[in-house]
Amino acid sequence: MNYLDPLIFARIQFAFTISFHIIFPAFTIGLASWLAVLEGLYLKTNNHIYRDIYKFWVKIFAVSFAMGVVSGVVMSYQFGTNWSVFSDKVGSVIGPLMAFEVLTAFFLEASFLGIMLFGWDKVSRKMHFFSTVVVAIGTLISAFWILSANSWMHTPAGFRIGDGGIMYPTNWLDIIFNASFFYRFPHMVAAAYLTTAFAVLAVGSWYLLKKKFIAEAKVMVGMAVLMISIVAPIQILLGDLHGLNTLEYQPRKVAAMEGIWDNEKGAALRLFALPDAENETNHYSIEIPKLSSLILTHSLDGEVRGLKSWPKTERPPVTIIFFAFRVMVGIGVLMLLTAITAIFLFWKKQLFSNRYFQRWCIAMGPAGFIAVLSGWFVTEIGRQPYIVYGLLKTRDAVSPIVGQQVAFTLTAFIVVYAFVFGMGLYYICHLIAAGPKKAIMEETFGAHGIEHTISLTKSEVKAGKHV
Repeated sequence: MNYLDPLIFARIQFAFTISFHIIFPAFTIGLASWLAVLEGLYLKTNNHIYRDIYKFWVKIFAVSFAMGVVSGVVMSYQFGTNWSVFSDKVGSVIGPLMAFEVLTAFFLEASFLGIMLFGWDKVSRKMHFFSTVVVAIGTLISAFWILSANSWMHTPAGFRIGDGGIMYPTNWLDIIFNASFFYRFPHMVAAAYLTTAFAVLAVGSWYLLKKKFIAEAKVMVGMAVLMISIVAPIQILLGDLHGLNTLEYQPRKVAAMEGIWDNEKGAALRLFALPDAENETNHYSIEIPKLSSLILTHSLDGEVRGLKSWPKTERPPVTIIFFAFRVMVGIGVLMLLTAITAIFLFWKKQLFSNRYFQRWCIAMGPAGFIAVLSGWFVTEIGRQPYIVYGLLKTRDAVSPIVGQQVAFTLTAFIVVYAFVFGMGLYYICHLIAAGPKKAIMEETFGAHGIEHTISLTKSEVKAGKHV
């Protein structure tokens, strides 16, 4: 084995950078929409709690958005450095889709982001609300184009292959609205909303547990629970539809997800197993008879193709896909149980007082991020050995580079990312610890003004004055 194989390091590097990148859009897409709802409620009710929560979370949004932009730029450069053959062969299709994302989404977000972040008392209320809504729409447009490009790599359409294997667009509607796009786009948006909702729920529950910022925390928890109760069941339905679409266009990926080796009628659902790719079998399998066929074919006796239907060189890595899929589905089930528990506690008038539930919600805070990463692992690794499914293999798309160089840059990325994103995460944790009131005081008086106000208040208390 060549331990400095450039293909291996190029794949690891891209996996590393995209894993860092995807968690930020997954958070900011949902957070931007929630901020728009908060500001709309503030304009309608003039309740300052909505304003205070907005000003608190908009700072977290700004940090997360910035880290998403930085990680996205770094990731995009790899198309030229590590994947030049891919860029050469599919650039005529993927390049315009990326350009459309920049022109219609990134420019839109950048134009109104400044007003959203710094224009609260400098423009009218309606103009500021409009800016927030535009930024929220921009994040969805960005997701639209990125998911369109990625979906095309899974279900390519609307192109022809010219000399040298170069793919040229022939029908942009078929390219943009390819066969898997209508399933993957809503599935990703719902995942983003759930990711944000559980992050907000965790922060609000932590405040309730610590008996801090009670009014703001109740709004956070209440709105997050409402979102989860609506979106979690919808996401399960979207996941089922996405799975059926995947079964139609990428059956070998589904076989790896289910750990099915032989063609099976009435295929069992494997709750747990240790897939053995070398011997083409599973060890220690725990199964529910016929359930996999019922889910995938909507028939107890439906046939599901096994991995042995394809040569070993055409199969994706089974073990990672098998377990990543179970992590994603398991978290989805926990999300649904959280929603059901929240509804029950609301009915019992204990939603804001049950400390066990608050601890559970805090523990579930990272659940959305883990589910998103697991889902992307299943999707992208399950496409292997192809980078454009059925047309261009990953090993044929890598640049003519030296493994040592890619290993060096990968090491540099790990060090820099650990520092930069570690500092960003530290600052977000600092903002959460400070809470909504601190954010409003800084917005109004500035950091030095807060210190002066606190010192003045202490001196007045010592002098016997009550503020």
